[in-house]
Amino acid sequence: MIENKLSEVMGRKRLKISDVIEMTGLARNTIADLYHGRAKRVDLETLDKLCKALECESLSEIVEFRQEVDYKL
Repeated sequence: MIENKLSEVMGRKRLKISDVIEMTGLARNTIADLYHGRAKRVDLETLDKLCKALECESLSEIVEFRQEVDYKL
């Protein structure tokens, strides 16, 4: 499962959606969908712009893969 952590990063940095739009040049819908966890897919170019603007050390600051545990009884 891919976990979207954009809202956490923005919260720590005290950034609003409008701030990130200005920093990246991305569309409001793109940032809002990512922020609210509604995005179904993300372009690599979008992730690149977000990482640069938010000064990420790695992509895992914004998105992270977590193995789903399937418990069977």
